Amino acid sequence: MPDLPMFPLGSVLLPHMPLPLRLFEPRYLRMLGDVLEDDTLSFGVVLIERGQEVGGGDQRFPIGTVARILNIDGAESFVTLDSVGENRFEVVRWYEDDPYPKAEVRPVAPLEWAPEHEELLRSAESAVRTALAVASEFVEQRYGAVVELAEDPAAHAWQLAGVAPVTELDRLAFLRSTSMVELLEAVRERSSEATESFRAGWA
Repeated sequence: MPDLPMFPLGSVLLPHMPLPLRLFEPRYLRMLGDVLEDDTLSFGVVLIERGQEVGGGDQRFPIGTVARILNIDGAESFVTLDSVGENRFEVVRWYEDDPYPKAEVRPVAPLEWAPEHEELLRSAESAVRTALAVASEFVEQRYGAVVELAEDPAAHAWQLAGVAPVTELDRLAFLRSTSMVELLEAVRERSSEATESFRAGWA
């Protein structure tokens, strides 16, 4: 995989999840221009470990997801774009920001789906939808309990991980999964814990 323009964020992007962005910093507008000159229309997204999204100087986790641009809408002082998460990668090394972050990366193998994962997928989905239903009683959620997910089972599994009402560090752990079983078990467990936490916190 060639060097990749990078966009560090305060949230984790998972494969098959949408990523809307609003770009206004000159360095990221420059990055967008460079990305649009590449046929892949892709850039990398990593979670910020320390620091903030705006201004630079942040520290970043070394695993992320490739985002592919779907559409763009321009305005006078900013650009909005819609993108979607695709494949995972690990950062081999960071280059100096010039003017935006860029890294040498290597791909992470996709998680393989097998029919025997179906029961675990249903169990994880039940836990996620229960957690979303309970969470929505107390705090506003981006996704509701009846959110529609992809028909493809591997994409469906990643989207469950993406909509679950868990922390970004939980989601980072999902991103590091080495098997479909590991991913689905983690999603089920973290979602069940989230349900209990919401109920206990408001009891």
